[in-house]
Amino acid sequence: MDFQSARVRAVKSSPSMAVSVLAKQMLAKGEPVINLSLGEPDFNTPAHVIEAAHQAMLEGNNHYTAPNGLEVLRQAIVDKFERENGLRYALDEICVGNGAKQLLFNAFLATLEQGDEVLTPAPYWVSYTDMAMLNGGVPKVVPCGAEHGFKLDAARLEAAITPRTRWLMLNSPNNPCGAIYSREEFAALGAVLERHPRVLVISDEIYEHIVLGRQPFVSFVSACPHLRERTLLINGVSKAYAMTGYRLGYAAGPRELIVAMNKTQSQTTTCPSTISQLAAAAALNGPQDFVRQANREYQARGALVVEDLAAIEGLSLQMPEGAFYAFPQCAAFIGRRTPDGQVIETDADLASYLLRVGKVATVPGSAFGLEPYIRLSFATSRQELEQALGQLRDAFAALA
Repeated sequence: MDFQSARVRAVKSSPSMAVSVLAKQMLAKGEPVINLSLGEPDFNTPAHVIEAAHQAMLEGNNHYTAPNGLEVLRQAIVDKFERENGLRYALDEICVGNGAKQLLFNAFLATLEQGDEVLTPAPYWVSYTDMAMLNGGVPKVVPCGAEHGFKLDAARLEAAITPRTRWLMLNSPNNPCGAIYSREEFAALGAVLERHPRVLVISDEIYEHIVLGRQPFVSFVSACPHLRERTLLINGVSKAYAMTGYRLGYAAGPRELIVAMNKTQSQTTTCPSTISQLAAAAALNGPQDFVRQANREYQARGALVVEDLAAIEGLSLQMPEGAFYAFPQCAAFIGRRTPDGQVIETDADLASYLLRVGKVATVPGSAFGLEPYIRLSFATSRQELEQALGQLRDAFAALA
């Protein structure tokens, strides 16, 4: 019996999560796999955040909250936006969810009509297109390869907009490639959007605090304040504070949109964990030393990974500007043969080979809408990275 609806049949499970699960299964069987497939910081959550979660439980904060979350957390988010981004939001323009991912889903569920288009520059985070489809939307992918700096420009945005366009997805710093939009680049996109009042903007800024080079992070609304009432900012505590398991994301946007998103949340998960909410408030309000220290370590890891990958003949890449991923182009290896005679026909074949033979889990660029590439996370220790890079070097060298 087929239990899947047509919508569910049309989408796939998260590719990065699927690779990570396979890598963990191989590890459980005793295979020495190094998992560079998942974007999860290897650091422990800061001690004062853990203590806040502990105290929340001891003090009896173990009950439901309103769908839009605790006021103490929403106030911490309001303060964060003003302190770090120079943006002012009211408490009722903030909502919280079970991770940034749920907030993206809530936004689509609340706004998309059947057939509405969601403009998605590629490379994109793996779930954007499938979440749009699950909510009746039609992903319209705009390829933005290395020749464009992995970024959407004004001309290609204008060409992609149709009367059915409802959302534009932006992600800076970008997962998987690490590109960061400058204030001027955002402003150029904003000038186009000003001529298309039906188009809304989601700016996914979850990697805001992981900046690896000289290009600073700029929030989209900071660059385009005139589009504030058409923009949903998505952020969270998972990446900056190593709180992936707490499942706590937050969003800021126009009041009417936030009300609609809270309505969808009230009928799905009700609210995020009360304990996670109080831990997140402690993260945002507390000392930020951890964020700065982690960023310095990501910079060192990124330099190490890019230098070693660049030394592999056939790989082409540049230092990412943000996030914690390397995204090398691997066209030179398409068509080559593995030691057992199999032909590498796609970047998915290459990622499979690197896992099977090199014992390193990566994610193919096709999962992010752009190929042939592979994505490697450097959110793990330098020791593991050095070991993985050595294994990758040998695996690439064995391709004929």
